[in-house]
Amino acid sequence: MTVLLRASLLSALTFVLVGCNVLPLLAPGSDEAPEAAAEQLYPEIIGVQLVARGDRVYDVVVSITSPYDTPERYADGWRVLDSEGNVLGTHTLLHDHANEQPFTRTQPGLEIPEGVTEITVEGRDLVNGYGGGTLSIDVPE
Repeated sequence: MTVLLRASLLSALTFVLVGCNVLPLLAPGSDEAPEAAAEQLYPEIIGVQLVARGDRVYDVVVSITSPYDTPERYADGWRVLDSEGNVLGTHTLLHDHANEQPFTRTQPGLEIPEGVTEITVEGRDLVNGYGGGTLSIDVPE
């Protein structure tokens, strides 16, 4: 009797939630509703790592996501900024990553000037340019 009651309650709750459109429909393998991906104007930077290669020279390892990636519109790069907004370097991505979301790429050999203690990475969209969620990290001493 307890199993039957639990199953009935679960069915009723599912009907109420789905029937009232409380639960968004998700794209396969996605955490967000399809309309949210369609509205997203820029890629999101979700991870940044600096790998020391020499005196103030680093490889910048960037994880990025752009759920709308297609050959017509995709995350086509990023830029690295200091805390004053000066561009320290840029990286270009030459194709979409529709089948690899999120993805990670490396910008090798970025020289970070003395006195810069923090960098910010900002993504770029092929159609809309720079913008979206950035990520800032401290430069190792």
